[in-house]
Amino acid sequence: MSKKEKFEQLFNEMFPKVKSFARKILQSEEDAEDIAQDVFVKLWNSPAVWEENENWNSYVYTMTRNHIYNYLKHKVVEQKYQQQTDPEDYDYYGSDDIHDQLYAKELRLLIKLTISRMPEQRRKVFCMSRQEEMSHAEIAEKLGISVRTVERHIYLALGELKEVLYLLFFLVAIE
Repeated sequence: MSKKEKFEQLFNEMFPKVKSFARKILQSEEDAEDIAQDVFVKLWNSPAVWEENENWNSYVYTMTRNHIYNYLKHKVVEQKYQQQTDPEDYDYYGSDDIHDQLYAKELRLLIKLTISRMPEQRRKVFCMSRQEEMSHAEIAEKLGISVRTVERHIYLALGELKEVLYLLFFLVAIE
């Protein structure tokens, strides 16, 4: 049996079960579909796990459970972030140190630049969420997209900002 045929067998046998398992925990059809797809992408990228092993059930369920836990942890972090105050509200300039003031100004400029360079839809969604303080459902309704798409745009926007900020902090640390 070829690698492709073996994976198809695994997929056909386990995908509906994995999706159902995730749906029971997450109470969301879309999230369950995403989790199941992510699990099988990871499996495809790890052929040693499924090519030699005939007992897929326990491994796949453990993998799914861990993926769901990570997803839920990410949701908690995202919710905490959303509850934080807008970075522009902080008093960056209260410091007497000129370097702190310059870094704060550079940081704000970098954030604005990063947001301005995002794809238009992502930028709209992110600004509606963070600046206009609209809920995901409100954004989805206003733009005619799904709530899951709104969440994905925000996730990607935060990822872009995180990358740029890590780079900035790395550069500041080596100075």
